[in-house]
Amino acid sequence: MIDQTYGTSLSLLTDLYQLTMGYGYWQNGMHNRRSVFHLFFRQCPFGGQYAIAAGLQTAVEWLRSFEVSQDDVEYLATLQGNDGQSLFSSEFLATLQGLRLSVDIDAVPEGTVVFAHQPLIRVTGPLWQCQWIETALLNIVNFQTLIATKAARVCDAARGDSVLEFGLRRAQGIDGALSASRAAYIGGCVATSNVLAGKIFGIPVKGTHAHSWVMSFDGEIEAFDAYADAMPNNCVFLVDTYDTIEGVKSAIEIGKRLRNTGHEMVGVRLDSGDLAQLSIAARKLLDEAGFPDASIVASNDLDEYAIFKLKTNGAKIAVWGVGTNLVTARDQPALGGVYKLAAIADDEGNWQPKVKLSEQVIKTSTPGIQQVRRYYARDAVTENEMMGDTIYCELIGAPKTPCSESLALPDRFVELLGVTHSRDLLVEVLRGGDQVAELPKLSQIRDYAKQQRGELPADVRSITNNAVYPTGLEIRLAKQKRAMIKAARG
Repeated sequence: MIDQTYGTSLSLLTDLYQLTMGYGYWQNGMHNRRSVFHLFFRQCPFGGQYAIAAGLQTAVEWLRSFEVSQDDVEYLATLQGNDGQSLFSSEFLATLQGLRLSVDIDAVPEGTVVFAHQPLIRVTGPLWQCQWIETALLNIVNFQTLIATKAARVCDAARGDSVLEFGLRRAQGIDGALSASRAAYIGGCVATSNVLAGKIFGIPVKGTHAHSWVMSFDGEIEAFDAYADAMPNNCVFLVDTYDTIEGVKSAIEIGKRLRNTGHEMVGVRLDSGDLAQLSIAARKLLDEAGFPDASIVASNDLDEYAIFKLKTNGAKIAVWGVGTNLVTARDQPALGGVYKLAAIADDEGNWQPKVKLSEQVIKTSTPGIQQVRRYYARDAVTENEMMGDTIYCELIGAPKTPCSESLALPDRFVELLGVTHSRDLLVEVLRGGDQVAELPKLSQIRDYAKQQRGELPADVRSITNNAVYPTGLEIRLAKQKRAMIKAARG
């Protein structure tokens, strides 16, 4: 995506304060000190209890293509401080020319179900490099994780029906549209209307005609007939330009003509009105006319709540076209992911855990080099069901038992019973800036995300009245965190 969409260096896709800190580190001779940062979010989006990690492949492409160009350096040389003098020294700028990254990246695979406070990406490397890349990583992973999660919720509400992503025209710019199409596909959408996303990512593309097609002809029947002549293998007729029920009847008439020529009408689309009642009426007309396999497609500002209500009210809709509310995540347009320093090496190379304090418990960071262990149960009913997660520090050691301390409620412990096996979520991706793991194809990521959702307890996935998934800190890490907080506060 990076290479195919942009033709210029993206190394300056960062906030200025990342560079001013990097300059400060360089001036203090600590820019190459080894450090560890974690990217995570503090609260699950949309009032739910989980998220779908997405954006890793895009992030890796950005990291691998990172190189500070001469043009980048020349631009930085023009920046000035409040005194009108150059913001950066010429000596510092000279060290940037041709800079490439040498960081290590460990990350949860795209499509993984993740939870609050768990590291999605762990970055290890020279302090100034880790600092520089913070903004781009957050920009990429925050948005794609948000949209993949929204898509997963919409698909859950659709209960197995096909969901199409129709959001290009309402998306936040070109990159927002492409990233949303990619993430929505990971989350479970079966296709997109975005042709460029189809070309770049290999996502199936879907679409037929709009109201303007119908309005361009003298009447609706003429419009449908002309479209059937032009594209007999792609006929989903939009039936609500004038009168929806009459539109369905017109579609049936043209569907019969299509059948006589050896083609079959795919279905009809509803884009306004009482979708539940109109779909019931349309289904009856289609069935009685001999078109039981013709699908009813619905659009019109849909989201998981609208779909859930329509399904509950008996709507006969088989395909859901979801646009604005999906690609903009209208009810929560930002994930709020953060990137925090968790450890830094001293002059002898020994790791020193770091903690950020806050009056708000949720904003106090966790120290150490973190990993996430996920516990599962396997029995005759649940072949592989998630039981709970524990964040542990690799400097302290892996959990000895499936027991953790709640992040939200310190001193409250969660012990998991019936655990049969476990695995660690963060895996090696880059070492010294070089990719060491082959990343899966987008279709494989999508399949994996579907598998992950299937392993999540149903009450955690629920659109309404969802349960909290057990996750917390390994006991010794929790004890260390409390001690560091106490020491920092004196």
